[in-house]
Amino acid sequence: MDTLYRQTNKQIHEVQTHMGQLEKADAQFVHLVENEIQARIDQIFSNLERLEILTSKEPPNRRQNAKLRMDQLKYDCQHLQTALKNFQHQRYTREQQEREREELLSRTFTTNDADTSIAIDESLQFNTSVVNAHKGMDDLLGSGSSILTGLRDQRMTLKVLLL
Repeated sequence: MDTLYRQTNKQIHEVQTHMGQLEKADAQFVHLVENEIQARIDQIFSNLERLEILTSKEPPNRRQNAKLRMDQLKYDCQHLQTALKNFQHQRYTREQQEREREELLSRTFTTNDADTSIAIDESLQFNTSVVNAHKGMDDLLGSGSSILTGLRDQRMTLKVLLL
């Protein structure tokens, strides 16, 4: 158990050293260093799983101390994993910003000389159609009203004749 603990602790320190190299690495080799660090972190996690099993087999008087040491290693390893993910996120964001900046710099902008046009033809045509439909409905209601008035007048005429 102690040998595995020391080996895992040594691996954690090596990963911390590699994290320092990661910040100084060239853009071409960053992926290789990241992959190497991730592989070492995975190896540390597998060692921690074995340490957890071995810790549960320790005698009761040494078990609590062994568990504390193992928990500290877990915390350190999780901290390294988080630091790697943060670095990857920052690198991705920086690369994306550089791509967008290059895209903007490579784009050619021109002035809006005679090509400027405002597309109001469709809106104007739609408005004209709505106004015409409104007038048509007014005419329809007016003729309906005239018809009803004519029918009332006829009814009154028929009532007067029948009486």
